[in-house]
Amino acid sequence: MGKGGSLSNSVLRNILFSYAYVAIWIFLSFSVIVYNKYILDKKMYNWPFPISLTLIHMSFCSTLAFLLIKVFRFVDPVSMSRDLYLSSVVPIGALYSLSLWLSNSAYIYLSVSFIQMLKALMPVAVYSIGVLFKKETFKPIRWPTCCPYPSGSPLLLTTSALTMNVAGVVKDWLLIAFSWSVIKDMVTPINLFGYGLAFLGVAYYNHSKLQALKAKEAQKTTAQTDDEAGRLLKTTDGEETGSRN
Repeated sequence: MGKGGSLSNSVLRNILFSYAYVAIWIFLSFSVIVYNKYILDKKMYNWPFPISLTLIHMSFCSTLAFLLIKVFRFVDPVSMSRDLYLSSVVPIGALYSLSLWLSNSAYIYLSVSFIQMLKALMPVAVYSIGVLFKKETFKPIRWPTCCPYPSGSPLLLTTSALTMNVAGVVKDWLLIAFSWSVIKDMVTPINLFGYGLAFLGVAYYNHSKLQALKAKEAQKTTAQTDDEAGRLLKTTDGEETGSRN
């Protein structure tokens, strides 16, 4: 760790990798949403079959997963019992398919900007479910960061799912700008104000995460220094005892 509380090279590398992965996710998600809008919208391609689009989506994902695991073996297969598969994998797959179907159906009737405003409620839902199942500790300060506007972002939450939701605010900004400038969707001042607040939340969230990483790195360095000092002290005491004997 450098002077002034700077981050070590390993932590900095992890941060850069994280931002790179998030940037790739934003680009891919942005492309899928715009393409779905183009296919399903009545004023564009006008292909009003969201279930079939969901079927194509899930078939492609299943085929790709099969190739990566069974053929190319890029990922090690996971062994699980039939009961575990039916109780864990099947419900998640069914709910995810239903979610895709409903989200695709929404593009037939709603604008991209309005859908993104609704999706911005996801951090509230994730945090609420986390508190309900005792995976998160309820703190009143977190609710003002999530609840004043539909586009509020969780500034202090640190789980991976919520981190992706915070990163999704940036993607929503890009989608709203695209839908307003290219698709000619209507964007109201309250939409812009809400996402402006969310953008400030993203900046503060990233600042808080960076400070937490610095503090963690400082504690790790201090612990290593204390261990080395303790070993050196033991070695010195042993040498003194040997010389006396």
